Amino acid sequence: MPKKIFLLIVIAICAGVLAYNAVVLVRWYIDNKNIVAETADVEENTESAEVDEEGELVNPPDEPESDYWYYIRLPFTDVNIAELKTINSDTVGFLSVAGTNINYPVVQTTNNEYYLNRTFKRQQNSAGWVFMDYRNQADFTDSNTVIYGHSRLNGTMFSTLKNILKSTWVNNKDNYVVRYSSESENLLFQVFSVYTVPVESYYIQTKFSSTSSYMQWLNTMIGRSQHNFGTTVNEQDKVLTLSTCGNTDDKRIVMHAKLLKKMRKS
Repeated sequence: MPKKIFLLIVIAICAGVLAYNAVVLVRWYIDNKNIVAETADVEENTESAEVDEEGELVNPPDEPESDYWYYIRLPFTDVNIAELKTINSDTVGFLSVAGTNINYPVVQTTNNEYYLNRTFKRQQNSAGWVFMDYRNQADFTDSNTVIYGHSRLNGTMFSTLKNILKSTWVNNKDNYVVRYSSESENLLFQVFSVYTVPVESYYIQTKFSSTSSYMQWLNTMIGRSQHNFGTTVNEQDKVLTLSTCGNTDDKRIVMHAKLLKKMRKS
C-alpha cells in the first residue's frame, strides 16, 4: 500500500474516533444537565417529613448494649408516595441513605433493564434512575431486597454511595442508617456490611431455599465487609442491599442493612 494512502487511512480513522468521542461527550453533557434538572424537579414535588415514633420493633436482640437500641430511637422519614405515583406509577417507595446525597423515589418494573436508561419521568437518559430488583416483593417480605442505581460523576443517583468506603463516613455511627418510605409503611434499617466485589449474582440473591443457606449468605456478607460494624444478624432479619458500579465496570460497591423497625401509615 502506498505510504500516502496509508496516511490518509490513519487520518480518517483518527478523525472518526475524535468525532465519536465528541458525540459521546455531548450526549453525556446533555444527559447530566437533564438529570440534574429532573432530580431538582422531583425533589421539589416530594412531600416528606420526619416522624418521631417508636413503631414496631423488628427482631430485637437480647443484648442490652447492642446499637440496635440506639438506632430505634431515630425518626422515620415519611414521604407522600401517592403524590409521586401521579408522576410515575412505577413508584414503590422513597430511599434515604445517611451520609450520602441519596434521597430518591424508587421505581420497579418487570425487568432490571428499563430504568438503566430511563429517568423517573421515563425519559431516555444514560443516568437511569434508582430502581428495585424486579424479583422482589415491594413490601420487603423477601429475605433480601435489592435496589440499584448508577454511579454518576455529577453526584446524582448512587454516585455518593462510594462514601460508605471512606473513613469519614465510617467514623460517624449516625451514618449507619437507611430510611425507606413506601405507600403503606415507613422503615428504618441499620447498616452491617459495606464492600466492593467483582460482578456476581450471589450478593443480589433475593430468596433462599433454606434457613441454613440464608445464614450462610448473611455470614458471607458480614465477612466481606471492609468495616466491622459489630452488628449481629440472624435468619429472622430482613435485609436491604444497595448496589452500584465501582471505579470500573467490573466492580460493584455494596451496602447491606437490616430492618430495625417499621410503622404502618394511617
